[in-house]
Amino acid sequence: MNATLTDDDAALLRRYRNGDAEAFGVLYARHRLGLYRFLCGLCGDGVLAEEIFQETWLNLIRSESSPLGQASFKTWLYQIARNRLIDHWRKHGRLQGREEAFDETLHGEALSGESQDPERELSLSQDQQRLRAALDELPGEQREVFLLRAHGDLELTEIAELTRTPAETVKSRLRYALQKLRRLLADPAAAEEVSA
Repeated sequence: MNATLTDDDAALLRRYRNGDAEAFGVLYARHRLGLYRFLCGLCGDGVLAEEIFQETWLNLIRSESSPLGQASFKTWLYQIARNRLIDHWRKHGRLQGREEAFDETLHGEALSGESQDPERELSLSQDQQRLRAALDELPGEQREVFLLRAHGDLELTEIAELTRTPAETVKSRLRYALQKLRRLLADPAAAEEVSA
């Protein structure tokens, strides 16, 4: 009874809890990149994101609980991560370090060796800095909703459930976040003015 890539998350979780280690590997591969990017974007600190990322998966491994009610595995996983981050902020104070050390070899597909163009790399680096600066300008609630949608690929109803916020509020936060990001990213000078 091997886990397959076509199994849904709930089936994989059941298989893992019944001793199928391969099922955990499929779940991890399926959700690691989005979860890590969500945490990086939310806390702005690659080291803290890595710590919370590891705690989230350890919590899932050690726990006997499962998603409650109609919650999907993904919503449940992101809720665990979000709760761990909030707990950290409560315990240590909400420090807003803004270094992001994203390690593609740990959390995603390794960068291909074919993109050795220094100009392209510089341009990508500058785009990432602009995006990070634009995300930093969003109010926390808008940034969280945007990241859950963009990196978690969660539906608005799932985000509403996870954040315990009415669906219309989630929809508004996402709309305002997208409007502000478009404005900031359309004009590099505007992003510099906002952050100055």
